[in-house]
Formats: sequence, C-alpha cells, structure tokens
Amino acid sequence: MMNNTKVIQVEGLTKLFGDFVAVNKISFEVEKGEIFGFLGANGAGKTTAIKMLIGISKPNEGKALVAGFDVFTQAEEIKNNIGYMSQKFALYDDLTVKENITFFGGIYGLSKKIIKEKTTSLIEDLELQKVTNSLVGSLPLGWKQKLSFSVALIHNPKIVFLDEPTGGVDPITRRQFWELIYKAASKGTTVFVTTHYMDEAEYCDRVSIMVNGKIEALNTPKKLKEHFNVENMNDVFLKLARG
Repeated sequence: MMNNTKVIQVEGLTKLFGDFVAVNKISFEVEKGEIFGFLGANGAGKTTAIKMLIGISKPNEGKALVAGFDVFTQAEEIKNNIGYMSQKFALYDDLTVKENITFFGGIYGLSKKIIKEKTTSLIEDLELQKVTNSLVGSLPLGWKQKLSFSVALIHNPKIVFLDEPTGGVDPITRRQFWELIYKAASKGTTVFVTTHYMDEAEYCDRVSIMVNGKIEALNTPKKLKEHFNVENMNDVFLKLARG
C-alpha cells in the first residue's frame, strides 16, 4: 500500500550479476518534494539502483514502489510518471534545441499544442532565444545540462531522477543547475540525485551514502556531520569509506 507522502518506497532491493552483488538489500523512503541525494564512490551501486527504480532493470529480490507503481510489474507506468537525466546521454547533439524539446515532448505523449507552449516557455526561462535553431552539439556543456534537466521535466513528472548530472561541469554552472533543482522541488517535484561531489550533498534535504552495494548512512547532511563529528560531507564519506 502506497503512503501518499512517500513517492519512493524501497525494501530489501537487491541486484546480482552472476555471483557479484551490485546492490545489497537496500531500504529507504523518499518524500514528495524532497531533494534526496544518493551518494557513493564510483562502483558503489548507485547507477544499478537507479536503473531498477526507473524500470529498466529488474531486481533479483526485494520490493519497490516508485510514484505508486511496482518496479517488478509496472515498469511502463513508472516510466510515464518520472523524468530521467543521465550524465552520459540526455539530448541528441545532431538536433537543434527546438527539435530536441519537440522530440522529447512527443516521446512523453504531450499534444502538439502543449509542446509548442512548453517550448516557448522553456526557451525563455533558460534564455536560449539566440540558439533555438542551433544544434545541441554546439552548445557549452553547462547549457546542455540545463536544457536536459528542463526536458526531463517537460511532462510534469512526479519524480525526476538525475544520475550524476553535474559531472565535468564548472562550479558556477553547477550552482546554477542546483538552482533549477530547488525550483523544481519547490513546485512539488521529487528530485532523486546521484553525485560523487560531496559538497553537493550539502544541498540535499537528506542523503544516503552507499558503500559496496549497501546503504551505510542515511540522514540530513547536518545530522550526518554531527553523528560522525566532522565539519563537512566529504569527511563523512571518508569515514564511511574507510570503515
């Protein structure tokens, strides 16, 4: 049974690749409108966990509800109710800004009228008027990231999953990107973000930290720093990583 304020509910979720346990019995819940940081070093199991939650990889065991839908039996419903942005692929470089927005609006099932309205407002919000008809491949990385995020929200999803969205982006653009995240969360969208930048953990409402496929800590940044008696989230992470 789905609790209305919990948009993600995970219990004992596990993923195996042969004998290798990539995700090991993780359990957590995420509230509506929360910015939830899903942290861990590269190889800790973050991306594998996200793939199960967005309905593109089946768990071996456990339970999970995402936006009220079961990851085992309702993968298509999950995909219709979430947005997703990965560091590696989000937009088509050989389409223009406008064509990318139109294309993804169509994939998400929006009408031509709504796509047209969304395209206009999105381009104005991001101040991309001068590059509307430029190929996305020609844009600076920071602009691409902001456009990718906005496109992931074009169909007003309940949850947006961001898999290391600020990798390789300069600090100023990262800060601007987080302003977009705050804006989305303030409108009630739940933001589930993975990052290996520990300073970004400070921007989240709550943070979970994965080590070797397990969630080893989960709380607000403030409480985690108090618990481990350290000044910043990087030191929390180092203490956990070193066991």
